[in-house]
Amino acid sequence: MRIAMIGSGYVGLVSGACLADFGHDVTCIDKDAAKIEALKQNQIPIFEPGLEALVASNVRAGRLSFTTEFEGPVAAADVVFIAVGTPSRRGDGHADLSYVYAAAREIALAVKGFTVVVTKSTVPVGTGDEVERVIREANPDADVAVVSNPEFLREGAAIADFKRPDRIVVGLDGDRGKEAMSEVYRPLYLNQAPILFTSRRSSELIKYAANAFLAMKITFINEMADLCESVGADVQAVSRGIGLDNRIGSKFLHAGPGYGGSCFPKDTIALVKTAQDQGTPLRLIETTVSINDQRKRAMARKVIQASGGEIRGKKVAILGLTFKPNTDDMREAPSLSIIQALQDAGARVSAFDPEGMEPARQLLGGVDYASDAYDAAQDADVLVIVTEWDVFRALDLKRLKAAMKSPLMVDLRNIYRRDDVVREGFRYVSIGRPGDDAAFQLDVAAE
Repeated sequence: MRIAMIGSGYVGLVSGACLADFGHDVTCIDKDAAKIEALKQNQIPIFEPGLEALVASNVRAGRLSFTTEFEGPVAAADVVFIAVGTPSRRGDGHADLSYVYAAAREIALAVKGFTVVVTKSTVPVGTGDEVERVIREANPDADVAVVSNPEFLREGAAIADFKRPDRIVVGLDGDRGKEAMSEVYRPLYLNQAPILFTSRRSSELIKYAANAFLAMKITFINEMADLCESVGADVQAVSRGIGLDNRIGSKFLHAGPGYGGSCFPKDTIALVKTAQDQGTPLRLIETTVSINDQRKRAMARKVIQASGGEIRGKKVAILGLTFKPNTDDMREAPSLSIIQALQDAGARVSAFDPEGMEPARQLLGGVDYASDAYDAAQDADVLVIVTEWDVFRALDLKRLKAAMKSPLMVDLRNIYRRDDVVREGFRYVSIGRPGDDAAFQLDVAAE
């Protein structure tokens, strides 16, 4: 099939490359000329494992191309995906759909013959109706079927998620477009990937509901971790114990400093705003958003208390800046709030991240960016693990202790066993586990 992908950001680029790898003829379109030129030179603007090789192989095969030209590729396409950004709108938290509607207007003027227009971007309920209205208004003669096909890609594992998905959700009103969408995903039939055909509005809500539920699950186990610290229980044992229940499952039950990234913060707020507008407030999600926001700065207080209640003038080494491993995404990363709070308290901060250093420099001032974990720890009074990169899971603790001024580790991801760290002469503080040197009860109400 001939596919045009409007938007060459994270979702558009990963989706376009994977669809090309299925054998489709894919053109990725973006108005950012510098980005398109870089992609033509196989310079990938984001870090995603395996993406550079996937793009290169499909460009060589002639199945994947990049352009700023809109009209030609859209006119030739059987299916046009809209994969532009939908950031939180400044001021009210609603999803900013201006890029989606702008793309819809341009598509309307360029399409030739029957074309399926697919919203791949994460959009609130009813957006597909508006996209269809915009297209009809711009070109009453356009022969299109507007379809919802939300993405469920995890940063760091996006290619595997696209090629071996848990499910493919396709929302359409009527049967027009169903055959084309079945053909788009036909290569996945061999993997027996379930395709759920549903209404357009149901499809749009599925994406938001999924992200909100997972965000709520993370927040639940974080609150359980706080309770574990108070009563002397082990949150990891609690997580395993409830996760073995098939009705609950073990995923997203890892206590930590709160969720971040490009999806959960934005999508939970957008869902809350949509529900409020409809007069059906989602109290659980509202509380989830509030708790998560408070938790990030509370982690800085945990570090301060572990350091004796005073951090002014002390050096804090931060390991991990991105919101999760295997990405360079700094959007809503817990490290941002933690570092800012530590700096507000007078700490000097050094930091290292395998992929997040450059984007972090655009967001964090006054930080000494180190060459590796041991460089960051040099003369540090406390070392804080914020992101669970694999490279941090087997640090040379003897070397680390020798580099530090004071051997104190605050492990906000519970990637170490307390006994192993203490055996090397460290004081050790983690999340929701008994026996820590500096037990700490989060006081989120103080925020």
